[in-house]
Amino acid sequence: MKGLRFLKGHGTENDFVIVPDPDGLLDLSPSDVARLCDRRAGIGGDGLLRIVRSARHPEAEPMAAEAEWFMDYRNSDGSIAEMCGNGVRVFARYLVLAGLAETGDLAVATRAGVRRVRVAADGPDRPGEVTVEMGRAQLPGPDGILVTVGERQWPALNVNMGNPHAVAFVDDLAHAGNLYTAPGVAPAAAYPDGVNVEFVVDRGPRHVAMRVHERGSGETRSCGTGACAVMVAAARRDGADPALTGEPVAYTVDVPGGRLVISEQPDGVVRMTGPAVILAEGELDAGWLAAR
Repeated sequence: MKGLRFLKGHGTENDFVIVPDPDGLLDLSPSDVARLCDRRAGIGGDGLLRIVRSARHPEAEPMAAEAEWFMDYRNSDGSIAEMCGNGVRVFARYLVLAGLAETGDLAVATRAGVRRVRVAADGPDRPGEVTVEMGRAQLPGPDGILVTVGERQWPALNVNMGNPHAVAFVDDLAHAGNLYTAPGVAPAAAYPDGVNVEFVVDRGPRHVAMRVHERGSGETRSCGTGACAVMVAAARRDGADPALTGEPVAYTVDVPGGRLVISEQPDGVVRMTGPAVILAEGELDAGWLAAR
């Protein structure tokens, strides 16, 4: 067995192990992914991005005509996730750096559908930012969702960005607690497959800050789909709906790992712009993975 080639990258400090597997030959079990993402005994990451040609992956093959490459995303516990907004940006950055795509517009297949991406040209001192069309937000309800941490409880809005989110506005981000364990969310039936939970405070006009517990990963330094869900929730709270006004709306969303700019267009498409960095690459000892 040859050593496993990998890279390490992050988007606003939401970090990933990147595994190129263009022909879809690797069989990484959930326990393999969890070992790779382990921060003490593995490479370490909030999740794993496997780079596979869409035509070589059964879930992505129907999207191959639109997007050559499929982002097979796994949470750090090895579970499968539908989407990861920061992961899409890092995925696109890798494609450009590896010569598999050009700067500018490209398409990425995900379990939540094809995502359109624009990779800006690099500046003199830093890589160009990456903009992702994240699809349209759904507000499936029900009303009356509650998020609980310790003795505190808040109403939350159910926002689906291809994956589920419960967005709660709070007075202080410290009230979210340590977020190592999942906050309580009720009714549980609203999220049969689990949920990402965002805690949000205001920083200024159309400017918010957030913390997040990502299902399968715990608290992360950033969550792209979560930031989009937060932007939509904040806009609706503030009475802004581009579908009604015909005018786009944009919010700055601060996360522990940096800053994202999220906009919603009159057609409902949500766009996210932020940095994406590839910081290292290497080869994992073949015996380490084989000894699972």
